[in-house]
Amino acid sequence: MEESSKKKKPQRLRCSVQNYDWGRGGEESKVAKLYSLNSGLDIEGNKPYAEFWMGTHVSGPSFVVQSEESGGIGSESPSLKSWISENPSVLGDKVLEKWGTELPFLFKVLSVSKALSMQAHPDKEWARALHKSQPSVYKDDNHKPEMALALTEFEALCGFVSLEELKAVLHSVPEIVELVGSVDTDQVFHVNEQDRKDKIRAILQSIFTQLMSASKDAISNMVSKMKSRLNIENKVRELTDKEQLVLRLEKQYPADVGIISAFFFNYVKLNPGEALYLGANEPHAYICGECIECMATSDNVVRAGLTSKHRDVQTLCSMLTYRQGCPEILLGVPLNPYITRYLPPFDEFEVDRCFLPQGESLMFPRVPGPSLFVVTAGKGTMCTGSSQDDIVMEGDVLFVPADFDISITTTSELQLYRAGVNSRFF
Repeated sequence: MEESSKKKKPQRLRCSVQNYDWGRGGEESKVAKLYSLNSGLDIEGNKPYAEFWMGTHVSGPSFVVQSEESGGIGSESPSLKSWISENPSVLGDKVLEKWGTELPFLFKVLSVSKALSMQAHPDKEWARALHKSQPSVYKDDNHKPEMALALTEFEALCGFVSLEELKAVLHSVPEIVELVGSVDTDQVFHVNEQDRKDKIRAILQSIFTQLMSASKDAISNMVSKMKSRLNIENKVRELTDKEQLVLRLEKQYPADVGIISAFFFNYVKLNPGEALYLGANEPHAYICGECIECMATSDNVVRAGLTSKHRDVQTLCSMLTYRQGCPEILLGVPLNPYITRYLPPFDEFEVDRCFLPQGESLMFPRVPGPSLFVVTAGKGTMCTGSSQDDIVMEGDVLFVPADFDISITTTSELQLYRAGVNSRFF
């Protein structure tokens, strides 16, 4: 086979792992299992495994496995980023024209044991400014819209609650009113859905910023009062889901402002196969569960609570949209009996979920952009048009060039996910 022809074939990848402290430990982590199978390294039982990264971002690069490679990532294994730069045609003309030789999406698997930080991701304007002013913290200048697709039951906080629910929060959580003061909180009770959106947004921003900017002592005192009150009330009534969540967060992050801020956000529980997308400048925190995650290629995170990492409260409170209401849950669009496609409103990415029963065959639709495939369960045979078919199994990750046909036949039930540029872009 000619060298140029080889470059146009799918490439197996060795991928990176992130061991953040909120990750699931050892054998309990899907991330740990996938990383171990992908890399050939043993799982360390006492280590948290949080994120399995697939893509070109410098903070967690993937490497192209050379056919003559005997295993492991050596100097002979080029990064996927450098390999694409040397073979730009694999991206397809439209992707190359729009994003250059940068793979526009970053693909991940997450295993969440305790809550991630209360955070938001900057839009492009904010990202450029933050990267310029604090390059050691904000390591790229790209925006980071993202989507989480549940592998297990998955809990998250995202977006601000409706005006009606905000009024209920201020009525039932006296500690917030005590900290912020009644002048601002009283304004909430005097606005309604017919008032101008910018007026409602300004009031919400003022209250939320005062809360997030309060001193550590004031927050600690407020959390302590709220915890005592809820424990007493729990003896005479059943606590709401949000109240129970807040007590869980208090155990994970004692005296943290993120505990109280949870009352301002929608509490979402996803079932496997349901997805949640998050635009730039939207607040969120993942709470528990495992998911597939896809996003624009960026690692910019502005944090303000539920974390031991760097906090940037002023930036977060300034950049948020303060949009209110429940987020949209994506159920996906069936492409055929085995593939469901999830299409967020972002050009950079889409995700396909494929569950293929034992003994079945499937031809994946040809797409005009690049794709990343990850096998999360099972085993099968992949036909790529070469003289020899490839065995694929759990832990395998492949980069597939634009305009390439792939068919798979299973030897056991196979579960895999594909990330690619959003079909609507083409």
